[in-house]
Amino acid sequence: MRKGREKRKEIVERYTGNPIITSKDIPAPCNTVFNAAAAVYKNEYILLVRVEGVEGKSSLWIARSKDGKKFEIDKKPALTPSSQEPFKTYEKRGLEDPRITKVDDTYYIIYTAYSHYSPRLALAKTEDFENFERIALISEPVNKNAVIFPKRFKRRYVRYDRPMAAGIATWISYSHDLIHWGDSKVVFETRPGFWDADRIGPGAPPIRTKKGWLLIYHGVKKTSAGPIYRLGVALFDLKDPAELIGRSREPILSPAEYYERFGDVPNVVFTTGAILEKNGEVKIYYGACDTSICLATAHIDDLLSLCKRKETEAL
Repeated sequence: MRKGREKRKEIVERYTGNPIITSKDIPAPCNTVFNAAAAVYKNEYILLVRVEGVEGKSSLWIARSKDGKKFEIDKKPALTPSSQEPFKTYEKRGLEDPRITKVDDTYYIIYTAYSHYSPRLALAKTEDFENFERIALISEPVNKNAVIFPKRFKRRYVRYDRPMAAGIATWISYSHDLIHWGDSKVVFETRPGFWDADRIGPGAPPIRTKKGWLLIYHGVKKTSAGPIYRLGVALFDLKDPAELIGRSREPILSPAEYYERFGDVPNVVFTTGAILEKNGEVKIYYGACDTSICLATAHIDDLLSLCKRKETEAL
């Protein structure tokens, strides 16, 4: 750093103990660990981690913690590719990128079912993180990166997702039963010239705040050396989650540390789980380079301050 030049304070701070989970922590042979869903259950932090086994198929494992930083992994996976139809056919290549949303007393897990038919969305549930029940396959291919809201709007469940054929946009859909979805439309899309110019998708499930629903999302910009995955925030109306209020002009987290720059897929930070604490701190759990799980924190007010207006014009 040059003399007289102060380092800018970052809104999002990385945990100094990163990475918090790697393949070495999994109590079974595996290739790597990916993204993790997050929840709090009976004063315990829960991560549902995607783990790729040595055969190349992913399962979902539970990691538990008292402080949200140091985790212990269960001895067996919580969800593996199903042997029962109709899930068996569409999970032959694994389960990917889960998100957890609590609605009433039930924790819903939306995840990607992967097969040679391409990815599609699936849904499971649990009430105790010991017993899990699959509900349904809830989209056609090709679809992934979906989050469910923690409340219903006019008696309907709401989700954001990113159909792959429309990788430039995030969509909203509605359902009365969590199985059949419709009334779909685009809620926000990529911005030419920005850090999220080429692809976007929902990250962690929306967080309710006094100013609106805060969504932490990922954005991708292609470069001559390959794509770069970053995180940003967007704010939606409390009463109408299809109404975008504003989004961050700059990313809140970009690959910078060695564990975010070098790995199976370089230059990737990708979240599927975040927890809002009572003191306003947001714990953001994110995958780095498809190789490890990391933690970053921010204050909810600082994240909201970035979503002042719609930012659509090109640079």
